[in-house]
Amino acid sequence: MTENKIRVIITNKQKTVKIPTGIRMLVRRTCNAVLRMENFKGPAEISVTFVDNAGIKELNKEYRNKDIETDVLSFPMGENGEWDRNPETNAFILGDVVISMEKAYDQAEIYGHSLQREVGYLTAHSVLHLLGYDHIEPMDRVRMREKEELVMEQLGLPASISYIPE
Repeated sequence: MTENKIRVIITNKQKTVKIPTGIRMLVRRTCNAVLRMENFKGPAEISVTFVDNAGIKELNKEYRNKDIETDVLSFPMGENGEWDRNPETNAFILGDVVISMEKAYDQAEIYGHSLQREVGYLTAHSVLHLLGYDHIEPMDRVRMREKEELVMEQLGLPASISYIPE
């Protein structure tokens, strides 16, 4: 199974939210589950960075011209199913995922589910972006949501309530 080895590099660049035990493993399992669901072939690398609201707001402004914090940003390294390879490992470099742990914590409270579910969901959402999915068109949004929920169910973190905060 070494030909499909997935390397997930996780960095914590924030101190606002304590990273609970098991979150890093959950992020790795989520990345693996998305790539398995999408039948991704070959070794891959994904970088995941935890930041606070100020950190993600800065990135959102710099790269998307939006001066507001958001929950997750995706920086795909590939286009049209083509990725650069790490010359040392020959793995496909899929890109970077940046999660605001502060925003994830707040959203978990708003939606009434665990921080684990929120971080897993944001990771699945972002990895789908790395693979080329988007949600600009309504049907693409539906398709992406279905895939995210399928991964969440596989990880034992199914949705418990509606997505609309009351």
